[in-house]
Amino acid sequence: MAVKKFKPTTPGRRQMSVASFEEITKTKPEKSLTKTKTRCSGRNNSGRITVRHRGGGAKRAYRMVDFKRTDKLNIEGKVTAVEYDPNRTAYIMLVTYKDGEKRYHLAPTGIKVGDKIMTAEKAKIKTGNRMLLNNIPVGYSIYNVEMHLGKGGQLGRSAGTSIKLVSLEGKYAQIALPSGEIRMVAKECYATIGTTSNIDHANITIGKAGRKRNMGRRPQVRGKAMNPVDHPHGGGEGGAPIGLKHPKTPWGMPALGYKTRRRHYTDKMIVKDRRRK
Repeated sequence: MAVKKFKPTTPGRRQMSVASFEEITKTKPEKSLTKTKTRCSGRNNSGRITVRHRGGGAKRAYRMVDFKRTDKLNIEGKVTAVEYDPNRTAYIMLVTYKDGEKRYHLAPTGIKVGDKIMTAEKAKIKTGNRMLLNNIPVGYSIYNVEMHLGKGGQLGRSAGTSIKLVSLEGKYAQIALPSGEIRMVAKECYATIGTTSNIDHANITIGKAGRKRNMGRRPQVRGKAMNPVDHPHGGGEGGAPIGLKHPKTPWGMPALGYKTRRRHYTDKMIVKDRRRK
């Protein structure tokens, strides 16, 4: 994959870059695998905004991606197309199985139309194949990793992500996440061999505000540019500092470095914290 840059014909074009979409082989989604996506624009069931800076943007159809793949155990599938999905950063692949059923899966880097893939407890070590962690050699890159048995892949789903299988000793497998965290996962969980597609996603520059609006993102305003009634950082003459020991959210909670994690009973599964050097 490559990143496409533009000549600076306008101020918005000067820094802008887009994906070249070389891997994409089909532009329209499979109709049977899509459904209407209703928008909430950051509002809850009461109609109140609970997530700021959301709203507008281009209409999207939701592609029903199968993150589990265990329904198709030991059935070989053939990659029919590699498609763009507006609901995620990685590309998806349309797979046609030998029994005739079509499904969407997350596409790995290097997958091509015509490639054969398989989901089995123990399969060939090949990009796109999905199997139990217990049967994957240590040191291999994996993605779309299950955290809980039968729940489907939850880890390593965004563009260009790969997780490394570190150890298979004892009851659990140890995996190294891109953040630096090393955690334990049950050996009976499934994972897919390879690295998630669209690896150059991190190198794309949005370039202008209008492109972000098309993505459904509304403008953000700095707290220190507001009035005291609107934000704890607000008020003062001119470009005044925030005047606090530490930054706060609009509701007075500490904004940086404040720990909000409450499920401490899962700490036992973390071997190395991502913040530890």
